[in-house]
Amino acid sequence: MRDNPIFSTVDFTQDGIQHGHLRLPHSSNESAWGAIQIPISVIRNGSGPCALLTGGNHGDEYEGPIALAALAHELSAVQVSGTILILPYMNYPAVRAGTRVSPIDGVNMNRAFPGLPDGTASQKIADYFERILLPMADLVLDFHSGGKTLDFLPFAAHHVLDDKAQEARCRAARDAFNAPFSVEMREIDALGMYDHAAEAQGKTFVTTELGGGGTARPATIEIARRGLRNVLIHAGILAGEPELRPSVQMTQPDDACFHFAMEHGMIAFNVELGESVARGQELAQVWDISRNGGAPKMILAKRDGILIARHHPGLVQLGDCAAVLGVAL
Repeated sequence: MRDNPIFSTVDFTQDGIQHGHLRLPHSSNESAWGAIQIPISVIRNGSGPCALLTGGNHGDEYEGPIALAALAHELSAVQVSGTILILPYMNYPAVRAGTRVSPIDGVNMNRAFPGLPDGTASQKIADYFERILLPMADLVLDFHSGGKTLDFLPFAAHHVLDDKAQEARCRAARDAFNAPFSVEMREIDALGMYDHAAEAQGKTFVTTELGGGGTARPATIEIARRGLRNVLIHAGILAGEPELRPSVQMTQPDDACFHFAMEHGMIAFNVELGESVARGQELAQVWDISRNGGAPKMILAKRDGILIARHHPGLVQLGDCAAVLGVAL
């Protein structure tokens, strides 16, 4: 396989603090010999576990990048036992554009794995993570939120895995993050995910969904920053006691948790995030905006549960994910 063209300006084996870039050559109309410069910080203090911390996998999700930028600014090497790799803006072109997918190649970074060293820009970045960064890590924390088109209850999550010892490690790290909700998450579109690339390498993996609407709120930023430190304490990389608060444990037992819009229109929800619903209960109405006088189309709950995610903003298209349920344990 060809070598990846990305060059790191930091030395992953050097103790201390380094702030640099992953430099991906990228020729464009604006810069013939240009480069995509992905910020990276390495904080290393001797031997010990390695945490790979990422935000900006999707470019319109902000709690993770904010928390990681703050961590890179605040930490000193003497506080660390082991290594922390901080990449707040994993899909840097998308973060710059404020878009879910890369404006360069239209690729969703979280469906680009294992990547290609000679593929598009996003595929090259994915390949670098797959073959260079992930093998270094013991713990992987990838921050997500709802972006511009979804809004979530703030939760940390792990997946059900065939390797139950690995799953137990992921669950323990998720619980250590200690978001207000802790979810055993089901994926409806898993092919090519960074999550599964990390899990396939045996890593302890935690992800989040911390709000949405294309913005970050003070409460969700605080959850991200507190959870980040809690996980690093849990991993033995930072000293101290985790700051723990009550967390509701939830699962997603089947695909009936997911509800999709079956027509275009204006969506009006009947249920708030966090409310319990019964099977058959009306979750939302979709109003046809092309004519007056017609009745709205109903989106009904396909099972009992709690509304943990909803579409944002007020217009939906055919096929949009409109509502997601979780089930309290």
